[in-house]
Amino acid sequence: MIFNFQFFYRKKKFDQNSIESSNLSRVLGLLDLTALGVSSTIGSGVYVLIGNTISHTAGPSIIISFLIAGICSFLAGLCYAELGSRVPRSGSAYVYIYVTIGEFLAFIIGWDVILEYVIGTSTSASALSKYIDSLTDYKISQAFNSSMHMNVHFLAPYPDFLAFGMAIIITGLLTIGVKESSFLNKIFTAGNVVCILFVILAGSSKGNLENWSSKYDK
Repeated sequence: MIFNFQFFYRKKKFDQNSIESSNLSRVLGLLDLTALGVSSTIGSGVYVLIGNTISHTAGPSIIISFLIAGICSFLAGLCYAELGSRVPRSGSAYVYIYVTIGEFLAFIIGWDVILEYVIGTSTSASALSKYIDSLTDYKISQAFNSSMHMNVHFLAPYPDFLAFGMAIIITGLLTIGVKESSFLNKIFTAGNVVCILFVILAGSSKGNLENWSSKYDK
């Protein structure tokens, strides 16, 4: 029996006519795409992870971490821009890898992208659920924990139906249409940007440059 290993290096080919044709409606403009990029950057980690990291681990050196992350994001953006101009098709990294490297790696990257979105969505929904729970003085989590407690060490103590419900609602909004969901995304992104700018301006007024030096240097 002879095995055919062509799927390791078999590449997707587009001609000049098929590369520009698509069954998808092109309804997103520059502002929509910019808002999508900003919204994917400003996630729940901005409100949940950064404060805990600054106060317990990094301190003022978090600015260096932001600088490194910004440079990496800039380089990744350049790579996507180059690949997107070379292969102007929907499909993100899956199509890019399929065209440039081969089918096998594209198959792996495609499932990695799905896993990335699943983890990102579940994390954001869980963080939002905890925020809403804190507004109710943790009565929601106490009710779920008392009625549906799970004694499984690698799972949460209770099923978070609030996070599940919010993920279903967002999914329903996305199924309405790309243009409509993009409009909602712009509203949410604008609210996030205003909130972050408010925190930056309010925090800058209370800043103290002495915190940038170590106490052991004095």
